[in-house]
Amino acid sequence: MDWIPFSTKLANFDDSPLWGFHFDVPASVASVLIDGKDRRMLCQVAGETIHSAFMPNNGTYFVMLNKDFVKRHKLQIGQTMEIRACKDNSKYGMAVSEEFNEVLSQDTDAMGYFEALTAGKQRTLIHIVNTVKGSDGRIRKTLAIADHLKANRGVLDFKMLNEAFKLYKDF
Repeated sequence: MDWIPFSTKLANFDDSPLWGFHFDVPASVASVLIDGKDRRMLCQVAGETIHSAFMPNNGTYFVMLNKDFVKRHKLQIGQTMEIRACKDNSKYGMAVSEEFNEVLSQDTDAMGYFEALTAGKQRTLIHIVNTVKGSDGRIRKTLAIADHLKANRGVLDFKMLNEAFKLYKDF
């Protein structure tokens, strides 16, 4: 892995309800790492490695940081940060929990439907499971996802999936 170091400042999109904390990526870094439409990267920020994407913004790029990350690392708007970035060559563009892998590896139908989803929907489902703290909870979420995908023949309906999560919560 070839890490590219750069300095940038923590910023905030004050005028947008969708975006918040972020840092700009120098064009020299973006031009080396972006490959066509593939903008998935690993970034080391405040000593932590995160899976991210270089997001376009009028010819430049930025990386989002969530409020919890900023708070956990006590980062401040305008603070200079030392960043290292490299291409994310992982299969899904993010870390996948052991529980998620295990459940889907044992259910080939669910895995087939999962693999047929768009990369963004795959990452969304992985993220939903990854945010659960306990192993039992991650297993239940993954089982709910697997059953939902099979029952709906691979069509993802988040409203129905949320109902399934409620049913699996008590198992």
